[in-house]
Amino acid sequence: MTSLLLSILLIVSPIWPIGENPLVGDPYLIVNKKTNELAYIVEGDVKQVFDVATGKINSLTPEGEYNIVVKAVEPYYRKKDIEGGSPDNPLGSRWIGFDAEDTDGRIYGVHGTNNPSSVGEYVTSGCVRMKNEDVEILFEEVPLGTKILVTESDESFYELGIKHGAIATEDS
Repeated sequence: MTSLLLSILLIVSPIWPIGENPLVGDPYLIVNKKTNELAYIVEGDVKQVFDVATGKINSLTPEGEYNIVVKAVEPYYRKKDIEGGSPDNPLGSRWIGFDAEDTDGRIYGVHGTNNPSSVGEYVTSGCVRMKNEDVEILFEEVPLGTKILVTESDESFYELGIKHGAIATEDS
């Protein structure tokens, strides 16, 4: 009886998800550390690929599938007490934090930069760095809860998307 009542409460609860489930890959991000590129997948298609910078040592940018849990405009840089919007701020104009290694999106993220020539290189302390104009596009398009896969692979973004359920095959 208790489990029946609990089931009914869960179904009528305001925290129960309302509306349709998102489409495959709606949206989904894949970072390939091998190529220093980030794919933005929407509705099962690779919509755009951006150049990024990743860890100066391979292990600094953690691999795995995470969720976007924090977004910030003109983020504050805690390490060196630099206000958001400052030209000295290495985080650039946007922060899209993900929950790698139980850090609540405060340590690892996709962010802009005050040094755009570093994009494409292996130079970060673990984050995924983008040009400000590119991270601003993602910031507007990617909601909290979006999954991000960080990997090092020879596979294409299409193959990785299929493998991780972000892109449907004709058979699915």
